[in-house]
Amino acid sequence: MERINNEYWPALYFIDARGGVRHQVFGEGKYEQSEVVIQRLLAEAGARGIDNQVASVDARGAEAAADWSELESGENYLGYERTENFASPGGVKADKPQAYALSGQIKLNHWALSGEWTMGREAITLNQPNGRIAYRFHARDLHLVMGPTAAKTPVRFRVSIDGHPPEVAHGVDVDAQGNGTVTEPRMYQLIRQPFPIVDGRFEIEFPDAGVEAFSFTFG
Repeated sequence: MERINNEYWPALYFIDARGGVRHQVFGEGKYEQSEVVIQRLLAEAGARGIDNQVASVDARGAEAAADWSELESGENYLGYERTENFASPGGVKADKPQAYALSGQIKLNHWALSGEWTMGREAITLNQPNGRIAYRFHARDLHLVMGPTAAKTPVRFRVSIDGHPPEVAHGVDVDAQGNGTVTEPRMYQLIRQPFPIVDGRFEIEFPDAGVEAFSFTFG
C-alpha cells in the first residue's frame, strides 16, 4: 500500500483492491463525486449489485462545502513548525511554557495568544486556566481542531466575534452565547456567519486548562 503523508483536514483517500490510491478529496463537499469513485472501485474489485444511484447529501454543519466566493482565510496550523502570522508580542517560544499576550489590533489572517501556553511542533497546549486564542478571519465558517490533553476530561470554552456572543453566527458546536465543551480530539465548528460575510475578530477563551489546539480551518 502507498504511504500517505496527509497534510489536510478533512481529507478522503480512495484506495483500490490492490492498495493503490486512486483518488483524493481535500476539504468538505464533493460528496456525489466521492460516491461515484467508490462505486467504480467496488465494480473494479468484482462487487455485484451496486446501486449506481447517487445519494443526496444535506450537508448543514461542518461537513458543508466551503463558500469559495467569500473565503479569504486559509488553513493555519498552530504548532511552531508550520504556523503563519503569529502576532503575540515577543513571538514564538518553542517547547516551553510561556505567558503570551494579545495585541490591541490583529491584521487579517493573523492570530495571537493570551495566557500561559506551550507551543509545540504540531499544537499549542494551555497550561493554566483562562487562556485565549484570537484570530482575525474572513470566511463564512470557522473551525478549530482541538481536544482535551487528558482523555475523558472535558474542557469548557466560550467564543465571541468582535467582543460579542456569536448569536445567529454560532456554529454547530456552540450555543448562541458562544458556550461549548471540548470532549474529544476532532474538528469543532465554532462560527457560521450569515450574509453578508465581513472580517471579524474571533476569540475563544478556556476557563479550564488542559486543552490542545492543532489548526484553524475555514469554509
